[in-house]
Amino acid sequence: MKFKQLVLLIIMSGLIIPCFAQDVSQSAIEKREKRKNLTIKEWNTKVGSKVPFLDHVTTYDEFGRKVEEIEYASYGQRSRIVFEYDKDGVEAKCVREIEYDDRDRISRIRKFEFYEDGSEKRQYNYFPNGKLESYKEYEYSFR
Repeated sequence: MKFKQLVLLIIMSGLIIPCFAQDVSQSAIEKREKRKNLTIKEWNTKVGSKVPFLDHVTTYDEFGRKVEEIEYASYGQRSRIVFEYDKDGVEAKCVREIEYDDRDRISRIRKFEFYEDGSEKRQYNYFPNGKLESYKEYEYSFR
């Protein structure tokens, strides 16, 4: 029996789960499981005061992915970021972030590219009008 056939037989029999089939680590999947449909509210209290105020709200979807993050100030919403993914499911990658200002107007757009292994390749930063402002490239070195 050829090696490829043997590997295919083992995979099909369910004896092993191929690592290369998963873009997301097991720990990331476990974290997302705990975050399904979760909303986290962070309350802050200034020294000398007993009145807490809402500081931050983070919302996760039915797949445990962060979909929105809102930061508050004493006057209300300071900023808001909406996260968009390439597909549904646990293995989806964030491909775009839209950041809004205190008046809920777009202040920045970020788009992401990934290598086949799921690691970040490039981040593009756009002005609200859609014009490219800058981009960042990721380089990975192993020793």
